[in-house]
Amino acid sequence: MKLLRKCMPWWYRARPQGPIGVASGVPGFPSWAMVADMLSAPTALMQLKPEEARTVVHYMRPMQVARGSVFIREGDSQNTGFMVLILEGDVTVESIMVSRVAPTTVTVLGPGSMHGELGLMDGSPRSASCTAGTDLKCAVLTREGLSKMLHDDPEVCAKLMMAIALRIGGRLRDNTEKLKKYALLAKAMQQEIDHLLTH
Repeated sequence: MKLLRKCMPWWYRARPQGPIGVASGVPGFPSWAMVADMLSAPTALMQLKPEEARTVVHYMRPMQVARGSVFIREGDSQNTGFMVLILEGDVTVESIMVSRVAPTTVTVLGPGSMHGELGLMDGSPRSASCTAGTDLKCAVLTREGLSKMLHDDPEVCAKLMMAIALRIGGRLRDNTEKLKKYALLAKAMQQEIDHLLTH
């Protein structure tokens, strides 16, 4: 969690009896209700009802990331215990797997987008790097927060995990479709090369 602590030099202390709120008194941060709305939006976890999203927000922490900072690094197997909901700013998602030399931009996402949920769920190494394209304001759910939610609000935690699983499943289906198109393109290119070589 060293990288996470570096990105957020201040944490809110949990109230002795109950969960932590993202927006309780944080200067310049979106309101608690707005964070819950963003969490249950189509770009994040639309399967959550508003009241469920409000419960989840209580277990999240505020985080600020300076422009240019890499807050999730591809291949990192140590700092996998958190996911991030972007509240303000833009994030560039990059991967070095394509060229093996220089990172390739996969996508650029803005407020309402989520990052790191797969690592939060299974602890696997990060599959891409996330760099702050602007100064960011985020809400973070750590594995500790998830465990506390499971203890305090098991029904909401189960619904959250199901929503994350559906999100991951949707992304997997999208990637499968892309792989099929790439396979067809590669096959067509190989046929064209074979044709040119035989004539």
